[in-house]
Amino acid sequence: MIQLRKSEDRGHANHGWLDSHHSFSFADYYDPAHMGFGPLRVINEDRVKAGAGFGTHGHRDMEIISYVLDGELAHKDSMGTGSVIRPGDVQRMSAGSGVRHSEFNHSKDQTTHFLQIWIQPNVTGIPPSYEEKNFSEGEKRGKLRLIASPDGADGSVLIHQDAKLYVGLFDGDETASLPIAAGRLVYVHVARGNVEVNGTALKSGDALKLREVDAIAIAKGENAEVLVFDMVP
Repeated sequence: MIQLRKSEDRGHANHGWLDSHHSFSFADYYDPAHMGFGPLRVINEDRVKAGAGFGTHGHRDMEIISYVLDGELAHKDSMGTGSVIRPGDVQRMSAGSGVRHSEFNHSKDQTTHFLQIWIQPNVTGIPPSYEEKNFSEGEKRGKLRLIASPDGADGSVLIHQDAKLYVGLFDGDETASLPIAAGRLVYVHVARGNVEVNGTALKSGDALKLREVDAIAIAKGENAEVLVFDMVP
């Protein structure tokens, strides 16, 4: 089963300082047909204006991944962590028993464009934790690079769920394939550009929900950046 979710069908909210597109129901956007997919609960494509950001707020029992496409995002939390993430950086925060944090774009003139991803954990009430790693363009060029996993394999950040997240950059003749074990769910999100996945043409913001497939095949990229989630149902 392959189901296309078009970019223009996502939820949308423009708060002035924040322009956000919601792949799944979030805040004031509610669609019972799009509440999540397996443990994947949120993919928000956010653009934060210069000098603006998310004030301090709390989370519990959620794996939160931030993936910056353009600009930079400053992070501070109640664990004492403070950092600035930029393109190539992957930030993972396990909210666990509870954490408070803020995210801010300190630039004077550049919008921060990033993906905010929430994955429901398979354990609850754990101590909150934070992790951040950089993955170079070369590691993702023409291949699917594992960036998040339940065991930190291949230098990926560790998430508390039976889910793997891969990212790849594709242009021209670059292709990649990924075998999928029986019974797994796959969600493909195109962060930018155009690409073909399992024969389906996708543009920036489009996504595919896939069930009962044995592989993912990526081809015909045009400045494409692609995220692939391989998850337990």
